[in-house]
Amino acid sequence: MSELRLLGLDYGSVTVGVACSDGLFLTAQPLTVIRRKHETKLRQTYQQIEEIVSERGVNAIVLGLPKRLDNSVGDRAEKTEAFAADLERRTGLPVVLWDERFTTVEAHRILDAGGARREEKDAVVDKLAATIILQSYMDFLGNHPEEKENLLTRIEESR
Repeated sequence: MSELRLLGLDYGSVTVGVACSDGLFLTAQPLTVIRRKHETKLRQTYQQIEEIVSERGVNAIVLGLPKRLDNSVGDRAEKTEAFAADLERRTGLPVVLWDERFTTVEAHRILDAGGARREEKDAVVDKLAATIILQSYMDFLGNHPEEKENLLTRIEESR
């Protein structure tokens, strides 16, 4: 497999930040923020993610898992795990849950350092958080070839 494209998602109660890796598996770029009116209204969210997967030739999805500081799983993480299971079923792609603690804080820090106004931050913070989630996962894989091999195996098995 010459190209590996991953989709990074930051799943929130009414938004999903979306990022995508480049075809060389080196960098993550922010794509968009998917918004919905209510937390439980996910049909259009799934449809938009499926369209992005198809358009971008995505091979796997990296979904931020919001663990608590003590590493336990709370209500938000349980909802994220359910979302992951639905995504895997709907797309047929492997979904990797990746610890996202502090990614939104880091995204705000980056935007503050760049002098972004509040309105600008609100528009991009979720896709920046998704980019940070995806980039940290790709960096991890770069340092753990056995984990990258496991992911490649999962991708091949999903085809």
